[in-house]
Amino acid sequence: MLMAGAPEGLRQKLGLTKPDDFNYLKSGCTRYFTSVSSEKKLSAGQKSADHSSKGPLKDILLDDIEDLSALDQALSRLGISDNERLQIYTTVAAVLHLGNIAFEDNPEDTRGGCRVATSKEKSLIMASRLLAIDPSELRQALVARVMQSSRGGLKGTVIMVPLKIYEANNARDALAKAIYSNLFDYIVNRINQSIPFQASSYYIGVLDIAGFEFFTVNSFEQFCINYCNEKLQQFFNDRILKYEQELYKREDVIEAKNKGILTLLDEESKLPKPSYTHFTEEVHKAFPKEYRLGLPRSSKLKAHRGLRDDEGFLIRHFAGAVCYQTKHFIDKNNDALHASLEGIVQDSSNQLIKTLFATSVAQKSVGSKFKSQLGELMEKLKNNGTNFIRCVKPNSKMIDSQFEGGLSLMQLKCSGMTSVLELMEHGFPSRTPFAELHNMYKDYLPKELKALSPKTFCEAMFHSLNLHDKDFKFGVTRVFFRPGKFAEFDKIMRSDPENLQAIVARVKKWLVKSRWIKAQFCALTVIKMKNKIAYRKKALITVQKSVRGYLVKKRHAPRIKALKNIKQLNGNLQKIEASASQLKKDKDATTNEINKLKNQFSAAIDTIKKDEKIGKGAESLYTELVAKVNQQMALLQKKLQDQKNADEQERLKKVQEELERQRKVKEEEERKLKEEEENRKKKAEMEARRKVEEEERKRQEEADRKLALELQVQHEKLEQEERRYQEQLEQERQDRELALRLAQESNGQLEESPPMIRKSEAVKNQQANLAKSKYDLSKWKYSELRDTINTSCDIELLEACRHEFHRRLKVYHAWKAKNRKRTTMDENERAPRSVMESAARTPRLPQKAVLDHNSQRYFRIPFQRPGGDQMKRGWWYAHFDGQYVARQMELHPDKTPILLVAGKDDMQMCELSLEETGLTRKAWC
Repeated sequence: MLMAGAPEGLRQKLGLTKPDDFNYLKSGCTRYFTSVSSEKKLSAGQKSADHSSKGPLKDILLDDIEDLSALDQALSRLGISDNERLQIYTTVAAVLHLGNIAFEDNPEDTRGGCRVATSKEKSLIMASRLLAIDPSELRQALVARVMQSSRGGLKGTVIMVPLKIYEANNARDALAKAIYSNLFDYIVNRINQSIPFQASSYYIGVLDIAGFEFFTVNSFEQFCINYCNEKLQQFFNDRILKYEQELYKREDVIEAKNKGILTLLDEESKLPKPSYTHFTEEVHKAFPKEYRLGLPRSSKLKAHRGLRDDEGFLIRHFAGAVCYQTKHFIDKNNDALHASLEGIVQDSSNQLIKTLFATSVAQKSVGSKFKSQLGELMEKLKNNGTNFIRCVKPNSKMIDSQFEGGLSLMQLKCSGMTSVLELMEHGFPSRTPFAELHNMYKDYLPKELKALSPKTFCEAMFHSLNLHDKDFKFGVTRVFFRPGKFAEFDKIMRSDPENLQAIVARVKKWLVKSRWIKAQFCALTVIKMKNKIAYRKKALITVQKSVRGYLVKKRHAPRIKALKNIKQLNGNLQKIEASASQLKKDKDATTNEINKLKNQFSAAIDTIKKDEKIGKGAESLYTELVAKVNQQMALLQKKLQDQKNADEQERLKKVQEELERQRKVKEEEERKLKEEEENRKKKAEMEARRKVEEEERKRQEEADRKLALELQVQHEKLEQEERRYQEQLEQERQDRELALRLAQESNGQLEESPPMIRKSEAVKNQQANLAKSKYDLSKWKYSELRDTINTSCDIELLEACRHEFHRRLKVYHAWKAKNRKRTTMDENERAPRSVMESAARTPRLPQKAVLDHNSQRYFRIPFQRPGGDQMKRGWWYAHFDGQYVARQMELHPDKTPILLVAGKDDMQMCELSLEETGLTRKAWC
């Protein structure tokens, strides 16, 4: 209305353009109500896109442009000055500009705060100007809140807490709602002040509420609206349906639970870290068997069945089931204005804003305020007379003179009207007091019928007209009619005089008949009274007889009871006597005691029978006898128990002796079987050991024989080579002597021939080893050697491949070492320097034969980084599988540990064999 009807100057001053430019307006209907003439007054800058495309809304009573002028005049007549009206319009515009303020993450805030978006600075400045407050203070109050601790100085420590984006949005909306709500209350108060009455005894209040709401997504707003409708529907049912029941009950014709989800919501909001899932779980936990409250998956809509149990709940209202999503319940319930925003608004230079926030806003949740206000409304409705006007929406297109039957019927069902109509149909909707009915028709009747009392007149009329008993009911003060029956009765009463005379005759006949029936009833009543007196006389005699018998029984009851108890006790004595017969010793003494008890029983019975005045003495005699019987019974049971224990001990002793004898026999048998088994095992072990030793001896003899043959062949070969060598030497010596002799004879010179070179022992050993080797691996590739080491089951081939593989590694690392500078332990070091130097000093001895190829050895060696901290050292771990490293790990100071595995990291691992490292000759930890 303000955007449509305000003058151009006022709109520019307030910064108002069109509804699409404001967040609080663009989500709803943005079209104006205008007439043909007022539509021409709108400029293009005032129209929304929806208004421009679809045109204005039409209503004979509404016109946004003209209504603003009417509103302004009405406020003026209420005594609101021009300046105050301008401040009201300014406040409304400020609320719209507040809604346009947006926020973004602040990258400079390390605590996750936010700041006003750069693109929305204009909205912030405009809202601050209209509210007459400082823009920087408003900006600070929107993105942070001030908290005061209870400690630290006189009034505590003030802490500035930055707000997240969603918290800042909630604070902005809370400020806008507080301003708008206080403005509404202010206008209402000014209207009340303008009324020229201090108080009123009677007033008429009109309550207009929104209807039942049900959408695909239902949140806190729909919950509050439907809660209000539920309470008003309950009030409607109480006033209409319950009033009918109370009327029927009062006239002698015929003869509710409250639990709070809002309370749970407030409790959840007070927690340090409230969670909507926890709140939903508490709601379901508080009402586990409540039919009206269910889980989202019980909804008939597919969109609601996809919700988890902790994301919403379903309430079955009087109008239908609604599924509420609780994700924003806590945020919307905590709609409180924090102290920072309230403080800057109270410091505004705008007098109206100061008036609106003159008193501090109570920190109360939306749910609590809504509940308390609704409670006050219901109390007012209950304390006043109420009339109901049910408004039915005829169609969904908002077109006049068009009705949709299904839509109208659904609204009537949701509002409970169908239940009221059904009650009226099955009940007695027409009701008239006897006196009014008598006054209505007495002019049509003769004098003798006019003199009748109103109730008798009505009874006579209805019974004489032959109306069905189901069509009417007589109450205490009035008569009730079924639907349409009162009109039928009225038609009969207002008929022509001839018919009326017949009715009067029937009435007189019914009166005579009624009086005769009453006389008969009186005679029957007298006869019944006579019979009742005779019955009461007979009953009186019976009562006297019963009382006398009771008195006699009461006087002799203790004696009779004592005798009866003693006879019952005599049965216990017989049981004692039967038990005594089972004793093996002291049987005679026990029998004498039992006979004494029998004599005492007889004496007590004689005493009670002879002495009529014994009274309570009989009870004492019985008590003494009970004590003696119990004592004798306890003594006898003790003797029987001792006898039983002795017999049991004797039996157990015999059983134990028999078990001990059987145990010894069994142990002897087991010992013999064990000895036989051990002898058999020893014989088998000796035989097996003999066979193994025999096989080992044969194997050793065969190996010695083969070794002797090999040594003999080798010795013969060496002797043959030595002999051949000596023969060559002898031949050379003879040739030289012959050459010398010839040279002397010919006076020539002898040229010395080079001496014969003999192979060294090391070369011969190496050639012998090569000759013995079964495999030539010099042409194998690295991958073939590695695969054979990982997969081969041939021990000799496996060892040959490992020797060849590590030989190549040594050659590679020796070449690599010549081309770079050595350090203490650089990044590419394969083993600590101490290990490498020890291997260099160790003489290259022939590789020993490895007897156990599965031997596992583990070593840990310290090392130090060059140029590093002398207090920090690393560790080198090596796992030798046989002669070569299978795994090694390096723990460097201040670095991530390095694990190397053979077959994957061979180029970075130590290539030396266990013998070459010399680790087995040192005491490494």
